[in-house]
Amino acid sequence: MTEVLFYHLQDMTVENVLPPLLEKSIERGWRVVVQSTSEERAEALDAHLWTYREDSFLPHATWRVTDAEEQPILLAVEDGNPNRANIRFLVDNALLPADSELYDRVVLLFNGDDAEALAAARRSWSDCKARGFDVTYWQADERGRWQRRD
Repeated sequence: MTEVLFYHLQDMTVENVLPPLLEKSIERGWRVVVQSTSEERAEALDAHLWTYREDSFLPHATWRVTDAEEQPILLAVEDGNPNRANIRFLVDNALLPADSELYDRVVLLFNGDDAEALAAARRSWSDCKARGFDVTYWQADERGRWQRRD
């Protein structure tokens, strides 16, 4: 069964939250797709992942590379799973892919300070529940550590 995690970002950015989550995914041996809503945004995330920390390396590429199927982390703007990922991150209000049930995990990062993003997350939550996915909600505590909320 697909597990869907909703990460409620408040006073945080995708640029700060995404890299550590990707690092944990790679440590677990997972293959990843990160889907945003525009080519410009995917390219900006690509540049950020190369430079977000001097002592880190996240092997990744964009959907444009010819060896997409070989990439452990692939940045994309459309549905599809060219690298056979088992986890998909959705940022910038990217919609749940039609084939969500094929992933072990889908992670939605949404800006809780943005009314449109909050409404989109609520719609996705309802959709996931209706589809029978195992859904959890996560929010950072005052120290910035993620806590599961019920």
